[in-house]
Amino acid sequence: MSALDGKVAIITGGNSGIGKATARLFVREGANVIITGRRPDVVDNAVREIGAGASGFCGDVADIAFHSRLAAEVRNRFGAIDIYMANAGIINLAGSHTVSPEEYDQHFAVNSRGVFFGVQAIAPLIRDGGNIIVTSSLAATKILPQHTVYAGSKAALAAFARNWAIEFKERRIRVNILSPGPVDTEILGKLGVSEADRPALEEHMANIIPAGRYGQPEELAQAALLLASNGFVNGVELHVDGGMSLA
Repeated sequence: MSALDGKVAIITGGNSGIGKATARLFVREGANVIITGRRPDVVDNAVREIGAGASGFCGDVADIAFHSRLAAEVRNRFGAIDIYMANAGIINLAGSHTVSPEEYDQHFAVNSRGVFFGVQAIAPLIRDGGNIIVTSSLAATKILPQHTVYAGSKAALAAFARNWAIEFKERRIRVNILSPGPVDTEILGKLGVSEADRPALEEHMANIIPAGRYGQPEELAQAALLLASNGFVNGVELHVDGGMSLA
């Protein structure tokens, strides 16, 4: 018997990176998984790649109405869910002196508000004994250059999760935080890292990460599976960062 047989999961930002790797693993472990993303073509491609057991729903987590639409869709299709992984997020690296109000608001709208109102909308659909996984970041607890606004938007998630773990205790809904370190995903390209620059960056990261390398999305997916399937893990922040939080 697989770990998630018969379970239903939602993974926001499940069309790429850690979210897609987690969706693939959850499907392999027997779950039906709804992945969300902003771009229909990317979501559709991810669903085809993951295969049977995966379906998509398009929208922006920064849009409060999106969460209500998603909840209605899930209620109509499945009635209830077992796992909600609030994974969608954005990052734009910048020194504090260059951050515009628009950039600040965008980070908090997606990374903080989007998580809060996503849980608010979906929690009534989570079966008693289900669980919530919130994807945070090493940056929320370790000072990294040009990460100030991103770090602030992610740091809020730990406070949300700890409070939810107590709020939902009567329903036995567990709430945990997954905090990745540097992971080899598409986001490196979005941050302006060219293929020519990658070897130098990888060498630099190998020197500061005790594990000596980037993490892989599949390794974060395995950690998410642990949080989703172990019924006695609750209210924890799991750092999956190759030991970088210690360096």
